[in-house]
Formats: sequence, C-alpha cells, structure tokens
Amino acid sequence: MQERKIYSTKTWVENKLQPATICFNSGSITAIYFEKLNDAEDMGDSVVMPGVIDIHVHINEPGRTDWEGFDTATQAAAAGGSTTIVDMPLNASPVTTTLEAFNQKLAASQNKLNVNAGFYAGLIPGNAQHLEQLINAGVLGVKCFLTHSGIDEFPNVTEADLDEAMPIIAKHHIPLLAHCELSDNKKHSLLNEYPTNYLEYLKSRPKKWENDAIDLMIKMCRKHQCAVHIVHVSSAEALAMIAAAKLEGLHITAETCTQYIYFNAENIPDANCLYKCAPPIREQANNDLLKQALASGVLDFISTDHSPAPPSIKEIETGNLMKAWGGIAGIQFLLSASWTALKDTMSIEQFIPLVTLHPAAFIKASNKGTIAVGNDADFVIWNPNESFIVKEKDILFKHKTSPYIAQTLNGVVLETVVNGETVYQNNIIKNKNKGQWLLRK
Repeated sequence: MQERKIYSTKTWVENKLQPATICFNSGSITAIYFEKLNDAEDMGDSVVMPGVIDIHVHINEPGRTDWEGFDTATQAAAAGGSTTIVDMPLNASPVTTTLEAFNQKLAASQNKLNVNAGFYAGLIPGNAQHLEQLINAGVLGVKCFLTHSGIDEFPNVTEADLDEAMPIIAKHHIPLLAHCELSDNKKHSLLNEYPTNYLEYLKSRPKKWENDAIDLMIKMCRKHQCAVHIVHVSSAEALAMIAAAKLEGLHITAETCTQYIYFNAENIPDANCLYKCAPPIREQANNDLLKQALASGVLDFISTDHSPAPPSIKEIETGNLMKAWGGIAGIQFLLSASWTALKDTMSIEQFIPLVTLHPAAFIKASNKGTIAVGNDADFVIWNPNESFIVKEKDILFKHKTSPYIAQTLNGVVLETVVNGETVYQNNIIKNKNKGQWLLRK
C-alpha cells in the first residue's frame, strides 16, 4: 500500500483545528507535519478529523436482516462520516446473551463491514453465568433494559438480576449500559383512545420513568462500584442526578442521541410513526437543557440509537403510535444532524470531541478518536458550513424510512477513510469491506 498524504488548513490535531498534513499507510498514521507538503492532497479548508464513532446502533443481523444488516448499516455509517459503530445485543435473533449467539453474530458480520464494528453482550434474567464467557470473547460492554425492550427474547432485568451481574461486570472493568425507564403500570395518557396523537404518546412514557430508573442505576453503581452508562438520556430532569453522581466520583457516563437534540415534540406531526422512539422525543425547553449538558460535560457524547424496521412494522400507513415499532433510523446522520442541532450553542471545537474522542474513550479504543502518529487511519473529511437536503435516494440503510428525509442539514461529508482506505467519496461507496472487528483485548 502506498503512503497517502492529506493536507487541510483545518486538521483536528492536538485538540484544535490547524494547518497540517497527515501521512498514513497500511491503516496507521505514520507522520504529521504542521505545514503543507508538496505532494500532499489539498483539502482546502474542509475539516479533516478522526472518524465519527457511534457507540449505540441496532443492526439486527442475524435473524432480522429484513430490518437491517451489517452491509447496509455500515455503508450508511460511512456515508455519514462514521468509521466505527458498536452493535447492541438486540434486535438480532438470537439475542447476544450467550457465547454461541455472539459467535453467530461475528459470523454474520464477516465480509460485510464497511466500517469498524464492536459489540455488546446482553444481560437478561438468568444469563449472568454467561457473562464471563462473553466478556472474555471481546464484547465492549453489557446492555440491559429496565422496562420491556420490545423484543420478547430480551426481557428486562430486576434489581436482583443487577445484584447478581454487576460484580461480574465490575471485575472486568467494562460498563453496564442501561436503558433507563421504570414503568409503573399507571395510566398516564389517553393513547388508547387517540393512538395517532404524538403528545399522548409522549405522556405515556413520562420523565418520571426515566428519572426513577437513572436514580436506581446510580444507587447500583455506588453499591457495586460497577461502571454504569446511561444510554439515550431524554429527560432533562435527570441531568442534576447524573452531575451529582459524577461529582461524587462514581463511574457514571451518559449519552443522548441526535433525535433528542434535533427534533422537538412541538413540531412532530400526529400519525407519523417515523418519530416514535423510547424514551420519546420531548419538548424544546427540555431538549435545550440536553444541549447545555453536552456543552458542560454532564452528558459525555452523542449516539444515534439507530433502530430501523420495515415500514409495515413502523405503521407508516396507519400512523398508530401504540402499535408502531419504536426506533429512529438515523445511523447516516450522527455527524450532520447533531452539528446542525448544536452549531448555534457551541463551537465546532467543542463539538468534535462529542463524536470522536469521548466515545472512543468510553469503549477504550485508544487508537481511535484522535489524530496522532501510530493511531488508526480513520478519518472523515467534511464541510460543516455547507448544507444539504436529505433525499430518500441518498439513504444507504436498508429501509428508506426516516424522519431526517427532507430535513436541511449542515455538514456535507466529502470522504470517509476507514483503516487507511477510502470507503465513501463523492456520494458513492468506493471500496467495501474495509472495516474490522473491534474486540476488547
């Protein structure tokens, strides 16, 4: 492989945008020069930065490849500037709760990775004895639900299940990721009577569910000294708890997702299930506080929680929010939609670590997330000032059903480089299968 040299006046090196030439060969960064080399490709003032890392996606393979698969999902990731994703243990079938199931997932992903992929194990009632094998096989964390997951094969855990599993997880210094909603079986809305009304759906999953679940996970973190990660925070009321837990020194991290900072409940139309996810997209005043929490460090980074499904399961024709699958298809828009949502409240220098350095640190991928000699040659080259309208024909994930269609986003991806190879450039996939497994050593 021949060494390649890329220059930009806005290269993200040493935590700032500055003129630099990056040299890379055989998948690794070989040299950095703070000047333009004569034989370097000149990217002008396009931003050259580490590839985006999306630590929360559902690819659904094996078993539900009619929903999504590794090939389509990772093409879409590359098109959006992501070079590494981490796949959740559901909604594949079998769910990744045993070593045998994990090996099936690895086999299903072979020769289909257009970006790098890591994996989580699942914690469900009765599978604690499988965790050691899964952790030793290289999973990057363990995921659990505190309420029904939507998949019967992946039931939610109780406090007793957490007491059994968390000492095992803590021993290996990996995080327990928790979907934090604690349902109380009370009637909070009239969704039964008005199944297409978005505000009734929003009321049906109140902030209290999320707040109570996060409170429980903080207590369990303190009790077992086990790293806990709160996925897809949507309730701003929980932010003070998370901040206090961090100040206490507890090993707590938390993310929010692009949809919770880009969309607002006030603007979501009724009878449109593309916007349905759990926890739900809340009101603008709430979501503005999530943005502030990203700026202050209470929330650590952004993910997509890409959770696609066929149009029939999303109830696209009926608009029935009670019956529709809850999940947003958005793996292709982590960079652009998040930047669009945040560009008026933070600088690009504040933004870049939220999609690169911070998620890399979370999954302990020390060779990713920063541009440094010896690190992996994973890059995105993009123009944050240029806008585009999302068109159905440009979407590369399997089902072209997404609330981002017809949205005007800032941040045009020009090229995505994975392990030193151009995977996406000029709106097309140039090279396939350049991704690698990212397994915990």
